[in-house]
Amino acid sequence: MAALQASSLLVSSSSSSSSGCSSKRTITASIQVPKPSILSLTDHPGAVIAKKLAEELNIRNGYAFAEPLQMEVVQKDRALEPRLSPTSSVETTAKLYAILEAVEDRVEMHDNIGEQRDNWNKLLLNSVNMMTLTATTTAAMATAAPAPSLRVCSTLLFTAAIGMSLAMSKIQPSQLAEEQRNASRLFKQLRSEIKSLLALQSPTESDVKETMEKVLALDRAYPLPLLGAMIEKFPAKFEPAAWWPRVSNNRRQSRGRKTIKNMERNGWSEDLEVEMKAIVEVLKSKDKQDYLRLGNLALKLNKMLAVSGPLLTTIAAAGSAFGGSTAMMVAAIAGAMAAIVNSFEHGGQVGMVVEMYRNCAGFFELMEETIEATLEERDYSKRENGEMFEMKVAMKLGRSLSQLRDLARKSMASCMEGTEVDEFGSKLF
Repeated sequence: MAALQASSLLVSSSSSSSSGCSSKRTITASIQVPKPSILSLTDHPGAVIAKKLAEELNIRNGYAFAEPLQMEVVQKDRALEPRLSPTSSVETTAKLYAILEAVEDRVEMHDNIGEQRDNWNKLLLNSVNMMTLTATTTAAMATAAPAPSLRVCSTLLFTAAIGMSLAMSKIQPSQLAEEQRNASRLFKQLRSEIKSLLALQSPTESDVKETMEKVLALDRAYPLPLLGAMIEKFPAKFEPAAWWPRVSNNRRQSRGRKTIKNMERNGWSEDLEVEMKAIVEVLKSKDKQDYLRLGNLALKLNKMLAVSGPLLTTIAAAGSAFGGSTAMMVAAIAGAMAAIVNSFEHGGQVGMVVEMYRNCAGFFELMEETIEATLEERDYSKRENGEMFEMKVAMKLGRSLSQLRDLARKSMASCMEGTEVDEFGSKLF
């Protein structure tokens, strides 16, 4: 406590008597006043720990984060609580930052591998077509002027083209590149969600667990290696992509049995719930079914082209090996057709189209599951705010709020009349 010397207090008193005499008194005193303490958040132990953690993460990763603990006291009655004061919250935030680092690394890996596999598609296609067309030209020349050297060269080139064509048909480089592009986009989306969570909320252990599940689900949906983990390019049945953690039936049933603990509606109303159910029906009956139909057609076309290219090249190689004017003519014709098929399949990137349809169908399935899981949650306090949820659904479908409500009314009217909605739910794709 600092001592504050008060100024001398002069007290004067005058007294006059009837005799005309006067007197004066002087009193000097020193008062000890405590110095007012300055309120500072930096002395709080939790704030110090959080500040050190933020500084360490800034140094390690180069992220530019604002200092959350440097606050100025503007009002005397304002309650001052550091956002990351509890030790448990600091540890949870550190875990979330560690997951963010892993997501950043995955974005970089998928970007690099996607670019590499796109180069595979271009280089392999050019190589196969050059060999096939050169062998075709050689076979045509051998028809006009028979020569063993021309026949041997044509046979060797056709044989090499068969191997490369089989490899391309098996791995579908254009589809591999599209998988990595989708994975990179989804990891970037997850990265934005984590940063928003860190900036706007105080993360909990459940947030950390849910984020880890999302990362692992993305890893399973879009694997990096080719051998042993590659997505089947020619499945027996076309199915949508699934890159999110699935909700088990037991968890859904437990959600449905919950009683309403919080009577606050949290932005939800009965009309909004009916509207969301109507939107789900449109997505199921129109958008998802349409992409499943298109995906099946693209998959069948890709299977046919993947078999036709190597088969035509094999016919050309066999004709070139047997020799004779007729056989060499067959080899030339088959080689030209093989070049056309390979160009259409890999130059047209039919595999990429299949993956695009698979991803679009998965997008609508994710929206269905998200809306249904939200409506099954009976505790409104655990739901996302109703108005915010409606806005997100509208933005994902490329609609305004009024357009979304009009679509819901059309869906409900079609259900009552037994007719089909005349438009798709999504205006984006």
